[in-house]
Formats: sequence, structure tokens, C-alpha cells
Amino acid sequence: MSISQYIDYITFERNYSIHTQNTYLADLKSFQQFCVDNFEDQDINQVSYSIIRSWIINLVEQGMSNRTVNRKISVLRSYYNFLLRLEIINISPLQKHLTLKEKKKVQIPFSENEMKLLFEGDHFEDSYKGVLQKTIIELLYSTGMRRAELIALKSNDISLSSKTIRVLGKRNKERLIPIFSNLENTLKKFTSFAQEQPNYNQKSFFLQSEKGKKLSENFVYKTVNDYISIVSTKVKRSPHMLRHSFATHLLNQGANLNAVKELLGHASLAATQVYTHTSIDKMKKVYSKAHPRGTEK
Repeated sequence: MSISQYIDYITFERNYSIHTQNTYLADLKSFQQFCVDNFEDQDINQVSYSIIRSWIINLVEQGMSNRTVNRKISVLRSYYNFLLRLEIINISPLQKHLTLKEKKKVQIPFSENEMKLLFEGDHFEDSYKGVLQKTIIELLYSTGMRRAELIALKSNDISLSSKTIRVLGKRNKERLIPIFSNLENTLKKFTSFAQEQPNYNQKSFFLQSEKGKKLSENFVYKTVNDYISIVSTKVKRSPHMLRHSFATHLLNQGANLNAVKELLGHASLAATQVYTHTSIDKMKKVYSKAHPRGTEK
């Protein structure tokens, strides 16, 4: 059983994204090369835990964080679980492995005021590129969709008549996200500009470059980073932080956790609960000010 057969499995059976496929392949190939370089061409299907432990130590000595190492181990564990199901091996060499402890990082979302300053300020050019960039940021912040989902949006996924956006998420799971007035106005303006572009293909991706091409991940990232830097001094200014801000602001305003889970396209509530820390902080402040036994008087 080869690595390529496992990649076929996660591609065609599990419907993992291209990005995930490439990451898994790179991690498995890296481990395989480590075995070749250090243990005389060991077959990774037959390695012992001691070899894997040597690999883990090597990764840590390279300066990788425990979080990154755990992710790589998770890929290896998935590979061995695949071999177990096919009865190619009887015991996973990672059976008794304990996950490395990780430092919990609290991601600070952009504030509601920062987002207000961005959208209400005169920051975007009144050109196709300017309107495109504003649409990118507003779609990410107003819907909470992932960067890959944004890039993959097709023109027929946007329905201004029913005021909904159809998003194809992970594992090809489809969800509908409502369009509210501010976003609706931005989408209408973008559509108007797009129709005047000679290279724009109305039957292709909704968001296209000035040359009529699919947007690159780097263009979306740079757009978010550049414009957010105008209104925020926060270090992390990525598309994911707009998704984080979307969820946090909804919860701060009293949105139901299950509803936010559905909007984000999460498979379980556990994934959504990482966004609740700011809401809890806000609730503490409300409690301390309003409750008779609160401390802030």
C-alpha cells in the first residue's frame, strides 16, 4: 500500500480539499524521507514508534511549534488508521502516542468599531478593483465564509432575488447564508461594475480579477491585510480573522450558538465554541455592572 493510494482515498472517498491533499502528501513524503535518511530506507508501513519518536524530536529541534508537530502526527495517525481498516497492519505504531501540549492562543478579533471605520471611511477606489476589494472584505465579514469558499463562489451562487448565497464548504457540504441590506448594496454595485468589464465571464466565478481570472489566495489575503491595516493595529490581519470577527460579533449581540455554527458550516459545536471567549468576557462586564452582587458600581 503506497502513500499515493492513501491520497486517492482522501481525495475521492473523503472529498478533502486540494490544499489538504497537498499538505497530507507533503507530510507523509517528509516522514518517508526522514526514514530513508536516518534508518536505511525503512518502509513507513512497518516502522516502530521509536522511529516516529525520533522524527518528532527532529521536528521539535528544527524549531517547529507543538501545534505544527501535532498536526503532522495527526496526518501520520490518519494514514495508519487507513492501513488498519484495510488490515495491512495489525497495530498502529501511534497507538499509545500522547499529543504534545500546546499553548492556547487567544485570537483577538477586529472590533465592531474597526469594521465600521473601514466600511464607512473613504478607503476603496471607485473602480472595478476597488469595488472588488470591498466586496471581498464585506463578503468575508458579513457571511463568515472561508477564503477558499469565497474564491470558489460561482455567479449563480449569488441570488439577489431571494437574498441568499449558496456556499459549498468542506466535504462538499452546502449551506445557505442570508444577504442583508449593506452586503446587498455592495453586491449590486460589484455586479454593475463587473458587467462593464470586457473580460468578466458571467458564467464563471462571481469574483474575478481585472483579467477575468479566478482570484488567487494571495490576492485575497493581501486585500484583507492591506485594508485592515488602515483601521487596526492588530498583528494578525488575515481572511480567517474576518471569519473569527463575524462569529464573535454575532455572539456578542446574542446570536444563538447553533445558528452561528450553521452559518460557519461547522460539523460540530466544539469547533464553534472557540469563538465564545470574547462573548463570555462581555457577559462578565454586563454582569458586574448590572447584578446587585457585581463589583463595578
